[in-house]
Amino acid sequence: MSWHPHVTVATVIEDGGRFLLVEEQTRHGLRWNQPAGHWEPNETLLQAAVRETREEAAVDVRLTSVVGLYVWTRPDAPNDGAAETFLRVTFAGEVRQHHPDQALDEGIVRAHWASRDEIAANAARLRSPMVLQCIDDWLAGARHPLDVLHHLQP
Repeated sequence: MSWHPHVTVATVIEDGGRFLLVEEQTRHGLRWNQPAGHWEPNETLLQAAVRETREEAAVDVRLTSVVGLYVWTRPDAPNDGAAETFLRVTFAGEVRQHHPDQALDEGIVRAHWASRDEIAANAARLRSPMVLQCIDDWLAGARHPLDVLHHLQP
């Protein structure tokens, strides 16, 4: 059995005590998540976070810091027993521009804002426990400089 963890990015964006979330269709129904997605070839992690936020929430974001690195294994492993594990690099950012007429990424129903308490009260609707953990870490002051990431050229 080979193991291939998914490398993903996410953004925590707060405005007036509310956090930007997306509501997305998953195999488990509608779930809440930060704007997030897979890191793609030929882009930096920062570029991936900016791209995913634009695609999923129709928002241009300026990244300000790294909130943290999160590892989570989905508890509902497929029949072959292979665990689906995610390494999420979470960034904090600020909204630069909103594009209300832009179509959202496939599977995204809407983007919306919610307080930490509203998010916690809807824990069963979260895509993963990483959603609330990232917000709690951000609220606790987790801010690492963006230059902690180094993309070395071949």
